[in-house]
Amino acid sequence: MNHDFQPAAVRSATPAKASSAANDASPVHAADVSELEAHLGYWLRFISNHVSQSFQKKTEANGVTVSEWVVLREMFRLGCTSPTVLAQVAGMSKGAVSKLIDRLESKGMVSKSILLADRRQHSIELTTEGEALVPVLADMADRNDEEFFGQLPPELRENLLVAMKEVARTHKLKSTPLN
Repeated sequence: MNHDFQPAAVRSATPAKASSAANDASPVHAADVSELEAHLGYWLRFISNHVSQSFQKKTEANGVTVSEWVVLREMFRLGCTSPTVLAQVAGMSKGAVSKLIDRLESKGMVSKSILLADRRQHSIELTTEGEALVPVLADMADRNDEEFFGQLPPELRENLLVAMKEVARTHKLKSTPLN
């Protein structure tokens, strides 16, 4: 562990630049190392954290986590379904979905039924309370988006959405962001 309290950019560059600098016998200066704020990923994470934390507070005020909201929203869209189908469409593991379903069932938002033909399989559906909560949370999600992105011109918002979807498509990103 390095306990030199000089800024990291002064101590050394990234490993690739450090080895390159050693081969060139030329020192790496702080000006040669990109700033955190120069990276699109930094800004995406910065904004994402704030948007997500804001929405998390709103869902928790309604008795559910963001992960539970994702499950509720997908179940609202699917109707009566199975944990396996829900896991596939939500981009989650079956184990994670099963835990979320159990939590939602204990909160009275989801009901499970054992299929008679195979006692290992369940069908799941929203209860009246779960079904009533989804539009409330969806409205909160809409307002949260508006709070953070409403000042952007509509064309810029659309371009940003298209760009993010293209990055996700290019990298084949499938799992639902939960954290």
